[in-house]
Amino acid sequence: MRPVTKHAVPPASEICRLSGVELAGEIRQRHLSVREVVSAFLDRIDAVNPLVNAIVSLRERADIVAEADRADAHLAQGGAAGSLFGLPIAIKDLALTKGLRTTFGSPIFADFVPQEDDFFVERLRRAGAIIIGKTNVPEFGLGSNTYNNVFGPTLNAFDPALTAGGSSGGAAVALALDMVPVADGSDFGGSLRNPAAFNNVYGFRPSQGLVPAGPDIDVFHAQMGVEGPMGRNVADIALLLDEQAGYHQRAPLSYDTHGSFLEGLRAKTTGGRIAWLGDLGGHLPMEPSILNLCESALARFAEASFHAEALLPDVDFEALWQAFVTLRQASSGCGLKAHYDNPEKRRLLKSEAVWEVEQAIRLSAPQVHAATVRRSSWHRMLLSLFERFDLIVLPTAQVFPFEVTTHWPKEVAGRTMDSYHRWMQVSAFATLGGCPALNVPVGFDGKARPMGMQLIGRPRGDLAVLQAGAAYEATLPWPAGAG
Repeated sequence: MRPVTKHAVPPASEICRLSGVELAGEIRQRHLSVREVVSAFLDRIDAVNPLVNAIVSLRERADIVAEADRADAHLAQGGAAGSLFGLPIAIKDLALTKGLRTTFGSPIFADFVPQEDDFFVERLRRAGAIIIGKTNVPEFGLGSNTYNNVFGPTLNAFDPALTAGGSSGGAAVALALDMVPVADGSDFGGSLRNPAAFNNVYGFRPSQGLVPAGPDIDVFHAQMGVEGPMGRNVADIALLLDEQAGYHQRAPLSYDTHGSFLEGLRAKTTGGRIAWLGDLGGHLPMEPSILNLCESALARFAEASFHAEALLPDVDFEALWQAFVTLRQASSGCGLKAHYDNPEKRRLLKSEAVWEVEQAIRLSAPQVHAATVRRSSWHRMLLSLFERFDLIVLPTAQVFPFEVTTHWPKEVAGRTMDSYHRWMQVSAFATLGGCPALNVPVGFDGKARPMGMQLIGRPRGDLAVLQAGAAYEATLPWPAGAG
């Protein structure tokens, strides 16, 4: 059974408990008006968001309702309705939103209003979504605890004393508490997967290039961070991914998709083989109960004709982690260097951002090249594993949600963490492989703290991962979310 949230949260309306797929269908069939849907979610935000601080930069209600009325008039006149028509969505505050404040969680951008949308945001608007605001993030997305000096912390959907995770923490909590039907996130080192696990929802990191990145100026270089969907079920993730994904001429790493992910879920999976990596033979320190919860959840896959077996690949995992750290510094650190070089802006950066820049400055070209070689070796290893297995499975996190006042865990299972992201090492493997990875809920520990596990598939095997996730979801005795 799902534990009772420790927030004094009122029950959600029937409208807000409907899935994104159901809501879109009710609107298109004119069983619900866009005004009714939008108003229900805005009422929910008014009631719940002050308790958790998940949604920020919320637009004026009158403006949102006016947009809903225009959508209803369009539909009444026989106008076309996209797949997201009338759905209220709050965009992660790391993505550009034209005409709507985008802070990146940084005081440097506290008043920044973009003049263009991120590519995927433009696509969501075109599909009929109504952008109502933003979801909170850690500063520049650094770290998996959503707090910043612009908006403050976002609190866990189950316990206000705990972190929401991050960097998509605001999105995960907004979903879990029924403040939005679907949400976008982004993921470099687990930023989509970790908060989904910490709030009992689903989060999908797509294959590298599936969702076009941009309009960043370093799109050729930024290969490990991706945009992706989050939802209270796998079908809603597919609904959003259908609009996010696909080639964009200004995104050089993007590529075309073939068919609909949502339609593809109608084809039931026939099962397969799962490689369970666990804690990598003790290499990854983990809090007690995480492995037990994941292994119990893994057993559910037998109902969907999947067979799981433990596996420990012959890999130098420490060297692989150091390659990840180097490539992250070369990307994130160099990206932040312009702020670091400005003394007035540098004093506004949190220590983790300063660390990334200062480590990046020390990197040499041979170090970066060696990291890319190590990454390529890991990719080849993964391809060989996927000749034998359909999925690789790991816990999503190495710790349960921790006190929100703790910036990051300094120790896990008796081992000292040597960086602000070492405790998230378990998320690096899918990132380095460019693989699709879906967080699925696995339940709660004795303190009612949620956890999840990652279903990792072969590169560009996104649909197969979602199909497996849907098969697993059908076995669960509890619903996603906390509302």
